[in-house]
Amino acid sequence: MAKMHADELRIEEALVRRLLASQFPHWAHLPLRRIEPGGTVNAIFRVGVELSVRLPRRDGPTAPGSKEFDWLATLAPLVPVDVPVPVAQGRPSAEYPWFWEIHTWVEGETVPVDQIDAIQAARDLATLIGAMHQIDPAGAPPGRGIPLAERDEEFRQWLARFDGDPTVTAEWERALAAPPWDGPPVWHHGDLDVRNWLVRDGRISGVIDWGSMGVGDPACDVMVAWKLHSPAARDAFRDALPADDATWERARGWVLSQAVAILAYYTPENNPILFHEAESWLDLVLTAG
Repeated sequence: MAKMHADELRIEEALVRRLLASQFPHWAHLPLRRIEPGGTVNAIFRVGVELSVRLPRRDGPTAPGSKEFDWLATLAPLVPVDVPVPVAQGRPSAEYPWFWEIHTWVEGETVPVDQIDAIQAARDLATLIGAMHQIDPAGAPPGRGIPLAERDEEFRQWLARFDGDPTVTAEWERALAAPPWDGPPVWHHGDLDVRNWLVRDGRISGVIDWGSMGVGDPACDVMVAWKLHSPAARDAFRDALPADDATWERARGWVLSQAVAILAYYTPENNPILFHEAESWLDLVLTAG
């Protein structure tokens, strides 16, 4: 597969083995397997049965700690799904320039939306998001849920590179016109795409990739309603997690802006799964409201 990012590092199994051998030799003998499809931010490898290694592909952290490393152990018992818990953090080396992490492995399969019960998935996701809204936000880091207006400049840049339906501009303006979130900041995952759901026995039992988590406007999680690929599943989500009209409109703007950015940046060659996912999100926004 082509590179997702022109400036990403090539991260091969041999490199990961050398990093483990030098920094965590007690795990270096364990079987190592790359996980596909790969994440857009991290390359992920399974280590033995119980662990995973996550290494940033580009622009990784140059200081120790991270939101996941600092907060996931606290959140894990408070949410109704399994989440990876950090157990160690690797250091930069002569071969790899950034901090990297070892987490617990979460069992489950990454399953395309069209191969699971989307109505049940909508209810599972609504339960997760609702539970996160009940977690005390005191001392929590800011997450992806910034005011939608703060995404406008970046969105216009992606729009200039977007070769698709021109009506997205009017739809974006509609979302920007919605009142901003005026409640207390709430916890959110921030990146609830299907590639981050883990399915067991037809249910979403685990959620991974919490790098965008924090507190802020809940609309950045509510947008998952459009990532279920059908009006019926979208409506089932709203029934299970009622949202005021303004939050619903901002969520619609979030998924619209993400779809445009993905379609302007990635290609069917370097990230086919995410590219086609974004096509589906945008189609639902533009054809079903």
